[in-house]
Amino acid sequence: MTGIDLDLLRRGDRRTLAKAITLVESKLDSHRDQAQILLQSLLADTGNSLRIGITGSPGVGKSTFIETFGLYLIDAGRKVAVLAVDPSSPLKGGSILADKTRMEELSRQPAAFIRPSPSAGTLGGVAQKTRETMLLCEAAGYDVILVETVGVGQSEYEVAGMVDFFMVLMLPNAGDELQGIKKGIMELADALLINKADGESVQLAEQTRHHFESAMLLLHHAEFWAPRVMTCSAQEKTNLGAVWQMICDYQAAAIAADSFHAKRSEQSRQWLHTLLQEMLALKLSQNPDVGEQLPLLEDKVVAGQTTPYTAAKKIIDLL
Repeated sequence: MTGIDLDLLRRGDRRTLAKAITLVESKLDSHRDQAQILLQSLLADTGNSLRIGITGSPGVGKSTFIETFGLYLIDAGRKVAVLAVDPSSPLKGGSILADKTRMEELSRQPAAFIRPSPSAGTLGGVAQKTRETMLLCEAAGYDVILVETVGVGQSEYEVAGMVDFFMVLMLPNAGDELQGIKKGIMELADALLINKADGESVQLAEQTRHHFESAMLLLHHAEFWAPRVMTCSAQEKTNLGAVWQMICDYQAAAIAADSFHAKRSEQSRQWLHTLLQEMLALKLSQNPDVGEQLPLLEDKVVAGQTTPYTAAKKIIDLL
């Protein structure tokens, strides 16, 4: 029905996976229905990966880190998918297309799959498509999913809401309090990585690590996990093993505390409610009676002739 060979996809065929993702990303209603049938058929094959979110300010070396870390994981026997969330992504593919050329070595690996950010502009936006793409990658046997934030705004919160472990990459610069990263994003972090800890920056990176270890103690986090602050160098490939061990430690602690699957369940529940709100808003915008009555009711509210609640209820009653 969907034109996607499920057996080929489950065996990890990259062309079939790319075709399935294209279907999921389509804006056509008929494709959206087909995509949901496909995802429903594959649900039993999903959920077996470790989902890792990665963010950081521009210039922090995210692409280099993701490529180097991805290659390390493949050497350790993992299959790695790299996805991106870019809410500002233009209609044709997205700004991370350049990352596919920057991550040239990783993209050539048979055990790697790199997907540019989908474009915005449909139900659920970029985050919805990335969530569904993640499920398809899991069904295809990818057991580590790296989800990168691109651009600024809400993308960090959206990525944190779909991953198991969320990392913030920092630069060695102890004097710059939060390096332009909002406190709210620091509270989302399960780990801070001070990248570019190499050459003359090694000592500065250590100072930065001590600074942020103190700062992180003041923020509220999960009971079973105290966020760790580590240094690494993607350029020199140092401490990558320690970073991976830390993520595995987190997973073990989360499972032992019955939090790992509980967190995923809560993410799914919240996403259901987000989609419900968006679907209701879409239904409202497409209803001709609402389109006719809303401007009239707006005028009445502005003129003080009716209350906003009464006007809103009249609109809802039209559905």
